[in-house]
Amino acid sequence: QVQLVESGGGLVQAGGSLRLSCAASGRTTRRFTMGWFRQAPGKEREFVAAILWTGASTLYADSVKGRFTISKYNRENTVYLQMNSLKSEDTAVYYCAAGLGFSSGSRSYDYWGQGTQVTVSS
Repeated sequence: QVQLVESGGGLVQAGGSLRLSCAASGRTTRRFTMGWFRQAPGKEREFVAAILWTGASTLYADSVKGRFTISKYNRENTVYLQMNSLKSEDTAVYYCAAGLGFSSGSRSYDYWGQGTQVTVSS
């Protein structure tokens, strides 16, 4: 089993920044692709960013390219999502996910965290 715990969410004004963290524990966590997804009220869960377990490759949704950066610190099994220039449409619950594939599709991820709320006020 893999356990994922997100932190770092909160309330921020438009144009501001937040950094989300996801602490992973359990078996072979270092071999997993780590991803971030988000779900806004009344909307389906959508892909935000992913990073290959080696850290060598990343994927981003078009809506966050140039504003968000995903990174990982293998030594502590932690993944980060640095979010800059936040917009009101970034308001959502953000979920960390882990899986063996390298994809923007949620079905590629087998393990999910409980989520952390990000609210951007305009």
